[in-house]
Amino acid sequence: MEAYVAILAKITYLVALLFLVIGLCTPIVVEAKHVSIKNRLGSGKNMTLHCKSKDTDLGEHSIAYGDEFGWDFHDDVVGTTLFYCDLEWERVQEYHFDAYDFHRDFVRCGGDGCSWLISAEGMYGSNSQTGIWEFMYHWPN
Repeated sequence: MEAYVAILAKITYLVALLFLVIGLCTPIVVEAKHVSIKNRLGSGKNMTLHCKSKDTDLGEHSIAYGDEFGWDFHDDVVGTTLFYCDLEWERVQEYHFDAYDFHRDFVRCGGDGCSWLISAEGMYGSNSQTGIWEFMYHWPN
């Protein structure tokens, strides 16, 4: 009888642990994220953008002034999601930046997703906590 109680206690512990792990991981797995990159370089100025993660290549896109490119995804369970992009326009060649880094953006981007604004002076990222566009990157000289 004691062996039966010990086995039952162990099974109960493992089931409770499983529910705890699922409960902690569900918000990360269920909530879809959205990244958008907007061209605000100026009238007539196009940019080329190529974004990818270690698993997904989103392809190369030419984005006209006023247009944007975006995609949806889910964070991985272990919190290592990273999407990076290479950007080019008439003044900048092959500028590499992280469009979404779980460690930087999970809280900063919140439920609204991550938005980037590409301008002639540099790149701005939206902060969903403050509602402010923050200047994030200068173009190289």
